[in-house]
Amino acid sequence: MALTQDLSSENSARINFNRLLLLRGIAIAGWSTALLVAMFGIDLQVPVAPVMTTLFLWVGLTLASLKWLAGIQVSDRLFLAQLLIDVICLTVLLYFTGGSTNPFTMLFILPLTVAAAVLSGRYTVLIAAITITCYTLLLFFYIPLPYTKDIEHGTHGPHVMGMWSGFVMSASLIAVFVVKMGETLRLRDKKLAEAQEKSLKDEHLVALGTLAAGAAHELGTPLSTMAIVAKELEQELAATPGHAEKLAIIRTQIDRCKNTLANLAASAGQIRAESGQGLALDKYLVSIIEEWRRLRPVAPPLTHWQGSTPAPMIVAERTLTQAIINILNNAADASDQPVEIAGTWQPRLLNLEISDRGKGVAPMISGKLGASIVSTKAHGLGLGLFLSYATLERFGGSVALHQREGGGTCTRLTLPLDKLLTSA
Repeated sequence: MALTQDLSSENSARINFNRLLLLRGIAIAGWSTALLVAMFGIDLQVPVAPVMTTLFLWVGLTLASLKWLAGIQVSDRLFLAQLLIDVICLTVLLYFTGGSTNPFTMLFILPLTVAAAVLSGRYTVLIAAITITCYTLLLFFYIPLPYTKDIEHGTHGPHVMGMWSGFVMSASLIAVFVVKMGETLRLRDKKLAEAQEKSLKDEHLVALGTLAAGAAHELGTPLSTMAIVAKELEQELAATPGHAEKLAIIRTQIDRCKNTLANLAASAGQIRAESGQGLALDKYLVSIIEEWRRLRPVAPPLTHWQGSTPAPMIVAERTLTQAIINILNNAADASDQPVEIAGTWQPRLLNLEISDRGKGVAPMISGKLGASIVSTKAHGLGLGLFLSYATLERFGGSVALHQREGGGTCTRLTLPLDKLLTSA
C-alpha cells in the first residue's frame, strides 16, 4: 500500500509540476506580447534591455527545469523553489515597467493561488508573505513609464486596457490550471482511498486464510478420530437398525467435513479445474445448483438460463463455486419461498441474479457488505458474503444488492470470464 501511495503522489506531483511550467510559459508569452504592443503599438518607452534580459533568464530557467528536473522526484520544496523563481522574475519585470502602476501586478495572485492549491499551509503562507513584500516594495521603488495623455483625460487608455488584460489573463489561468491541479489532487486522494480499502480487505483475507489453515490443521485429527470411532460403533451396533442408520448419517457428515477441508487445502492460492478439465458454463451453473441442493434440501429453485450457444468453456474453479453457494444460502435463509436464479452470458461475461422474498437488506448494511465482515442474520458471522465478494473481485467481477418490488433482495453478480476461459 505504501508503494501505491508513493507512486500516486509522485504522478500527481509531476503532472502539477508540468502544468506549472506550462503556466509559466504562457505568462512569458503574455509578457512578450505586452512588451511588443507597448513598443510598437502605443509607442511606450520601455527599458528593453533589462526587460528582455529578465524574460530570457526566465525562459532559460524554464528550459533547464524541463531538462534537468525531468527524472527528479517532485517535492514540495522543489515546487516552492519554482514558484519563488516566478515571483522574483515577475517582481523584476514590474520594477522596470512601472512597478505598482503596472496593471500586470495582479499576476502576483497566480503563484499564490497555485501554492494554495498544491502546497502545504506553511509554504502557502511563505509565498503569500513574499508576494505581499514584493508588491509593497514596488509601491515605492520602480522605474516609471511615460503613459500617454489618455490616462490624464480619464479615457480608456493603455493603463486601463492593461489592467483589463491582466485581469482576463489572471482569471483565465486560474480557472484552467488551478482547477486542473485540484482535480489531479482529488483523483490522487480517490485512488489512495481505494488502495487503502483494498489493502484493508486484503488484510482481512490474509487473516481469514491464516485462520482457515489453522482450523484445517486442528480439525483434521479430531475428524479422523471421530470417523474411526463412528465406524467402530457402526460395526458394534450393526444389529440395531435405528442406531446403525444414525451412525451412518454421522459418518456421512464427517466425510463431508473432511472433503471440505481437502478442497480448502487444494484450492488455496490457485485456479484449478474440477477433474482436470474445462466445463461448459451452462453445465457449470447447473452443477452448482445441484451441489447446493444436496447441501440444502430446500424447495427447488426457479431457474432461467439464457446465453450464447455453445456456452463458453471455463475452469470450474472451486472458490468461485463456494462463493455462489454462499449467496444461494443467504437467499434461502431469507425466505421459505423458492429462490429465483437467472443467468445470462456472453462469450466473455456472465450476469447472475439470485433473488429471494425475504425482508430485504437495510441500505446502511448493504453499503458495508463486501467491504467488511457484516452479517445480516442474528447468529451469522458475516464471513460468507465477505468471502463471496472478495472471490468475485479476484476474478474482476462485482456484487450488487438491490431491493425487489414486492419485497426481498436481488443479488446481481457480474463476472468477466477472461480469467476462467480455458481457451483464453
